[in-house]
Amino acid sequence: MTKAPDKRQMRSAARLYAVQALFQMEQSGQTVEKIRREFEDFRFGAVYDEDEMAEGDVDLFRKLVEDAVNWQAKIDQMTHRALVAKWPIARIDPTLRALFRAAGAELIEGAAPPKVVIVEYVDVAKAFYPDGREPKFVNAVLDHMAREAKPEAF
Repeated sequence: MTKAPDKRQMRSAARLYAVQALFQMEQSGQTVEKIRREFEDFRFGAVYDEDEMAEGDVDLFRKLVEDAVNWQAKIDQMTHRALVAKWPIARIDPTLRALFRAAGAELIEGAAPPKVVIVEYVDVAKAFYPDGREPKFVNAVLDHMAREAKPEAF
């Protein structure tokens, strides 16, 4: 018998799903509503080849995806300022761009402390890039973004 996921695990899963949803939206051109419905109906808790996907916090997932879309210009500007001049956001890997948008939405509109947001999204980066340097890059960019979004927290 598997035990029910705790709230922290569900919030972490929601963050991972939000990054995947934002990536899929950018790649496919699908609407927020269509992507959200697909994830909520078919991804949360789904079983693929005997691997069960985690249940996600639906409210957090919805908020992250919708806020990322609503605040995309501001988030992209924050991300751009955190990147070195030779790496405009358009040159960033689409998965990282989706990650920065989800994290940026949470930094701007979320309730979690910035340090928690940074740790959570560095963990998401590790899931996508287990052997790469990307998690350290994500940490540096999100630290810069967090200091801009919530300077009072530092």
